[in-house]
Formats: sequence, structure tokens, C-alpha cells
Amino acid sequence: MAEIAAVRLTELVSCGGCAAKYPPALLRELLDTIAPEADPDLLVGLAPSDDCAVYRLDDERALVFTVDFFPPIVDQPADFGSIAATNALNDVFAMGGQPLLALSIAAFPESLPSDSVAELLAAAADKVREAGAVLAGGHTLRDEEPLFGLAVVGTIRPDRIWTKAGAETGDLLYLTKPLGTGLLVHGRKTGSVGDEALVEAVRSMQTLNAEAAGLVRSFEPHAVTDVTGFGLLGHAYELVERSGVGVELDAGALPALAGALELAEAGLRTGGDTRNRAFVDAALSVDGATDAQLALALDPQTAGGLLVALPPERAEPLEREASTRGAFLARVGSVTDGDGIRLVG
Repeated sequence: MAEIAAVRLTELVSCGGCAAKYPPALLRELLDTIAPEADPDLLVGLAPSDDCAVYRLDDERALVFTVDFFPPIVDQPADFGSIAATNALNDVFAMGGQPLLALSIAAFPESLPSDSVAELLAAAADKVREAGAVLAGGHTLRDEEPLFGLAVVGTIRPDRIWTKAGAETGDLLYLTKPLGTGLLVHGRKTGSVGDEALVEAVRSMQTLNAEAAGLVRSFEPHAVTDVTGFGLLGHAYELVERSGVGVELDAGALPALAGALELAEAGLRTGGDTRNRAFVDAALSVDGATDAQLALALDPQTAGGLLVALPPERAEPLEREASTRGAFLARVGSVTDGDGIRLVG
């Protein structure tokens, strides 16, 4: 058991975190085969899909539903449990909702020590409580490749839902977390960086977007999504399609976790880079940005920050409020006419 306990969780999987997501282009093809439900109370479903589904109970209450799970992205069980829980809970915050109840979705090798599994579940439960919700149960399978995540139910007012579909020409775009978790995790797996390089990334992936959502809520954003496995460019592309607008991103303004851009400059790329590049390729133009900056914008994030679009007259007040609170906020671009994405150096 001691030998098994010493095995790194990431050695049990081929890829981890949101980088394990199904390729976005293929996912879109699959979703197109499912006929959307014609229910007037299904406020957000598959037509089009968003970060969560939303179902109206009455004029003042709606339920927010999401499910998210993936293989280990880090080696410590407690860190993995916390990150996976954060990633799932953040979908609810990205819609403007409040998590209420969570169920765990898990698969573990029988050879994995029970104390490691206990650490993972306890850390996930702590994160659910931190989000103001309750972990009430779940379902666990045997599998040689560990998986963990949550199904989450939350609440929201039907007239306060954030989606990807409301961005307007002239809006400014903000990120509430730096980029680069995929590059750093992959760098650690390939031996390009040591464990110490992951400290900031792990802290970021364990940070709920509750405070970020609370920061932007009073400024009434036009569109919000969280940046996860499709990278900044992939999720910006979803905003472009749903809102019927264009987006211009300032490559030099993209915030990066310490060491992430250097790994990209050294030529490191994740498997998600290729899939995300194929997803946005037809809509993307690059003007003056470096290959490393493009890689950062394509990097699959796990439990990433919010991408927020709001009108320019609310930008300075938002930035002042973020500064007062000591909250991370980076202006990364703007919403334009058109239907594509420009990454400008």
C-alpha cells in the first residue's frame, strides 16, 4: 500500500483536468443531433447550450444545473478534490447563480489507498461548503483511471441570468484570473518545471469564482462565461457566435501565471492546443501576436476565471471597485462589429 500511495495521481491518466474535454468541434456535431426541448420553462438548454441549464420554477425562482468531472490534474488527492469541485461549482457562478446542492461523480482504482480517496472527498466537501452549498451524496465506480467531479444544482432569478449571448459592440472584455494552468501542469508532467512552479496555478484552480461574480454583478454585465477547457479563444468564440458580434483581444494584455508564457516561448504545447486551434481556426485572425501569446490564448484552463463583457461606461467603476477589493481583474479586449476573433499584438 505504501508503494501504491507514492504513485502520483497524474501518472494514472493520459491527460487531466479540463484538457481531457471532448474536442469542441466534435462536441458541437454531437449536440446538433439532439433536438432541443420545447419547454417554455427551460430558459437555457441546448438551443443554444451555455455553462449551465436553467429551469424556471416561477417568476422569481429558477434552478441552475451543471455537471463537470475529469481525470486528475495534480498529484495530491486533496488538491485534486478541491480543484474538481471548484471547476464544477464555477459553472453556476458563471451564470450568475448560487450553488445549493452537489452530488459527487467518481471513479477510482480499487488499488488506490482509501485514505487518499477520503482526503479527496473531504477536500471536495470543504469546497462545496465554501461555496455555500451542501455535498449530499453521489455515485462511485471502479475504474483504472480515476475521475472526479460534481453535479451541482443552484438557484437564480429568471431575470438575472448571465449567458454568452448578450455581448454588444463596444463592450469591454475582462478576465478575473490569469491564464496558463494547462501549460504549467503539462510542463510539470514533462519535467520542464518542478512542483514549485505549480503552487500559484493550484491556488488559482482552487479559487471559486464566487467573489469575482459578486464583483461584477452590480455592474450588470452583458455577457459572462468561464474560461475552461476550450481556452480563452474557444470560449471567446462561443461568445462571438451566441452574441452575433466580433471580438478583438490584446495579446500583450493577456495575464499569465508565472512561468506559463516562458513555457510557451520554449515551444511547449498541450494536447488541448491542437483541438482548440481547430475549433477557432476559421474565425481567428492573428495580427502581430507571437506564437507564445497565441498558445497562451489557446491553453485549456481548469477552473479558470470569468470572461466578462460590459459597456465602457461601467468599466472604470468596475476597475475601481476591483482595486478597492484587491480582486484580480484584467482588461483583455473589446467587442466589435463582425463575426470573428482578432488576436492583436
